[in-house]
Amino acid sequence: MNYRECAEWLSKRDNFIIITHLRPDGDTLGSAAALCSALRRSGKNAYLFPNPEITQKYVEYVDEFLAESFKHEYGIAVDVAEERMFCNGFNGKVDLCIDHHPTNPHYADELLLHAEKASCGESVLEVIKCLCGDVTSKEASLLYMAVSTDCGCFRYANVTSETFAAASELAACGAEVQKLNFKLFRQVSRARITLEGMISAGLKFYHDGALVVATVTDEMMKIAGATENDCDDIAGIPGKVEGCVVSMVIRELETGKCKVSVRSQPNFDSSVICARFGGGGHKMASGCTVYETPEKVREMMVAAIDEVWA
Repeated sequence: MNYRECAEWLSKRDNFIIITHLRPDGDTLGSAAALCSALRRSGKNAYLFPNPEITQKYVEYVDEFLAESFKHEYGIAVDVAEERMFCNGFNGKVDLCIDHHPTNPHYADELLLHAEKASCGESVLEVIKCLCGDVTSKEASLLYMAVSTDCGCFRYANVTSETFAAASELAACGAEVQKLNFKLFRQVSRARITLEGMISAGLKFYHDGALVVATVTDEMMKIAGATENDCDDIAGIPGKVEGCVVSMVIRELETGKCKVSVRSQPNFDSSVICARFGGGGHKMASGCTVYETPEKVREMMVAAIDEVWA
């Protein structure tokens, strides 16, 4: 469906629960909360499913939209690439999915998919304009959070002229750009600084430095005193190294289970590598979960990249 068809679909229905993904980031939360706000403005009952993994960093932005107990009629997934990425606790039916992941398998009855967008927030912006005719300052701030976090504050290779145009439009609508930039990108905890130092010290280099791999173990988290709140966008750390084409962060979630985040330049398709391990995402930003030790995961992932390296 297109933006207007999506808005019409929403306008004809009521009682929505909005689902975000596992380990929620600024895009899924900001997009979902902005959509929830717009639905309420249009006279609908709408809530966010209470994702138990929302970190303290984002609670203040979404708290007013979370459901305590709500019997919904329709489920909407926002920025959720596949069913296994539904947040913990949700096991219902999804009637509509709004997404920007090209690997989305069309699991919902209705799908609004714009894979060319740097963030899901850009699509939600257009849906809200079709649904309500305008965007409030609060919705603009939520969508700016969505757009800016998914492109690393406009530093990543997924940024296009449309990304900047969306950010400019949101600023014009009253988004608190300076406040959000400071809180989301400039200020970090002591634990985060300590963790970054440990990650940088342990970087592994392959292919003459074109492949950079970082590992974050549970022991490193404990030593740094870090929590999930300190792990936002750690996937971008190894990619800062000069000459890096492909970067990878292997994070130990629990014993024998690791989350892998792969980032790459346009000439390398990271989604192909992650798909081999049951994951997916975008060409230049993908991920997967591998049930092995961090050391074994690094060995497996590097070997898979070696097979396609040109």
